[in-house]
Amino acid sequence: YNCAPMIDLWHQDCDNIIGDRSFGDDVDLVTQLGRFAIKGLKKSAINPIMKHIPGHGLAKCDSHLSLPQIDHDVSFLMKNDFKIFQNLKNEANIAMTAHIVYSKIDYLPATISQKTINFIREEIGFKNLLITDDLSMKALSGNVSKNSELALKAGCDILLHCNGDMKEMKEINNFLS
Repeated sequence: YNCAPMIDLWHQDCDNIIGDRSFGDDVDLVTQLGRFAIKGLKKSAINPIMKHIPGHGLAKCDSHLSLPQIDHDVSFLMKNDFKIFQNLKNEANIAMTAHIVYSKIDYLPATISQKTINFIREEIGFKNLLITDDLSMKALSGNVSKNSELALKAGCDILLHCNGDMKEMKEINNFLS
């Protein structure tokens, strides 16, 4: 497995966390390059995990450090950032969620929002496995065991915890036990 490709659309004047990791600012180009990346990974016997569904490019801050909120209308997002994931919904078996609030969908970050996960499933049409982004990122407030519970209740299938903090790993393990 590889947590790639990152198929978030680049937007000028947004946080640099996407920056040069993006394939660009054009939906069709990002879709095409994302498709090539997915095919290349699969050809190399690597299962791709496309990220950050439903789209991270418009974030004004880095979700590793704080919680971004995107206030654009859903119709705009469906033609732009969300469109790439809709275009590639059947290409990858796994997608990674974004720790972002999409205020026109819900007030909670996507990873722990049942409304946003349902939107990903129904409107974007991604029916395969959803993995959370790292549950120890600062965009999610509260403790990791509570966020693990909320992510699973929202509809995520796999929990991702990356920072190696043994206390947090035990909290998640205790929750899952």
